[in-house]
Amino acid sequence: MANWLLDSKPNARFLRILRFVILFAPLQAALAQTIQKPAAEATVQKKANAGVTEVKPAEPPGVLVQLNGALEGLAAKVSPAVVQILVTGYGPLREEDRSQTAFIVRQHAVGSGVIVDSNGYIMTNAHVVEGAQRIRVALPLPMGDSAGPVPIGKRRILEARLIGQHKETDLALLKIDDTDLPTLPLVSQRPHVGQLVFAIGSPEGLQNSVTMGVISALARQPDPTKPLTYLQTDAPINPGNSGGPLVDMNGSVLGINTFILSQGGGSEGLGFAIPARVVDFVYRSLRAHGHVHHVEIGAGAQEITPTLAEGLHLPQRWGVVVDDVKPDGPAAAAGLKVQDIILTADDRRIETLPSLSAALYLHRLDQVVKLEILRGNDKKTLYVPAIESRDHMDELLDTVNPENSLIPRLGVLAIDLTSDLRSKLGSLLRIPSGVVVLGRAADLILPDTGLQAGDIIHQLNTTPIDSVEQLRTAVESLKTGDAVVLQVERDGGLLYVSFEME
Repeated sequence: MANWLLDSKPNARFLRILRFVILFAPLQAALAQTIQKPAAEATVQKKANAGVTEVKPAEPPGVLVQLNGALEGLAAKVSPAVVQILVTGYGPLREEDRSQTAFIVRQHAVGSGVIVDSNGYIMTNAHVVEGAQRIRVALPLPMGDSAGPVPIGKRRILEARLIGQHKETDLALLKIDDTDLPTLPLVSQRPHVGQLVFAIGSPEGLQNSVTMGVISALARQPDPTKPLTYLQTDAPINPGNSGGPLVDMNGSVLGINTFILSQGGGSEGLGFAIPARVVDFVYRSLRAHGHVHHVEIGAGAQEITPTLAEGLHLPQRWGVVVDDVKPDGPAAAAGLKVQDIILTADDRRIETLPSLSAALYLHRLDQVVKLEILRGNDKKTLYVPAIESRDHMDELLDTVNPENSLIPRLGVLAIDLTSDLRSKLGSLLRIPSGVVVLGRAADLILPDTGLQAGDIIHQLNTTPIDSVEQLRTAVESLKTGDAVVLQVERDGGLLYVSFEME
């Protein structure tokens, strides 16, 4: 046979054998089927005689086929609106030997985000972009183009600007220059324990991963000192999922995945998401103002303890009691009194101080606060006008003149550090001269310099800065590509912010 395969022309004997094999093959197949059929029937009969029933594979139930189709459709619907966040910054290199001096290295981080507006507004976690010097967004490919590994050059990667962040809720708003993008709605309905949910994101950098689970619990409060509560889910969440959405079967966002509780760093079924109503509130505030507005009612409260209840002869030994009402404030005008027990706020049950803080935290400024109180043994309903809780930065933003405060090449608004402002800041100020950064100019398309609202600029390179005009003149004298090092005071500490002028 080896010789036949090597010959350029097959001989006659080879052709006769080949013709016989071709003619005999169908007959051999038919014969084998004839022999195997009685044997198979005999096997079935033998099993039947022995009391063994042969079970044939059944077709999947129609409801499972429908569920599978629904899940595939949901993934195709949701994934286009979930992006990958690529962050570059600087941070300390972790050392096993902590006695060694830490090295500052260039670091890269990956997170997730959800497009909430078709004009390029993206919500993610604040910790995803913390310390970022450059933020980029990788848009997902269409579902039909994303099977298998995706070449890096095929992905659409756009530069992103940080519009604002709110560290208390761990949320941040990004903006990319693109339009007609797919979006996901933020759901307003209250989720339910056991509800089927899906987590979409980039765990360990694996873009557009989908995991499934249920809502395990509502209103989880890992830190009792903070008002924010979370949705708990067993849908697998891993590092890189931060900032991605937790969606329901309709594709609506129930929350933003933010952290996990884990011994080994991987998913153990204890994932937590920021509720959508909080995300929506923070998104609208950041987009409109660059920061989040809070309301107050001119009253203070504290949690009831058994000792407090016994000493004040309160009608119940738990809950929240009013301990202060400011004269001439909205709460006093509405009739709220000290020792009133707050039962509900905006129809939300109040049993702890963080629950009251959370209710006020999400309250809109243009609406009154509805309080149900217990005074003695009588229940009353009060309607308290909400007023805005303002800090010094808010007051400064209202009085700033953009024409005088804008520093175009830095893309920020700043004001002089006046004697009046120094007196408000008090002992927190490290250096008594400089300019105060009020915020970033959202309408200017400039790279992120790393400056934040509240920063005080004391020096540019080796030049001390005493006024906005001096800073503007110094910046305008720089050429493209020149190194810029700003000495900045932030949160009571001094640091350098460096970048190249563009």
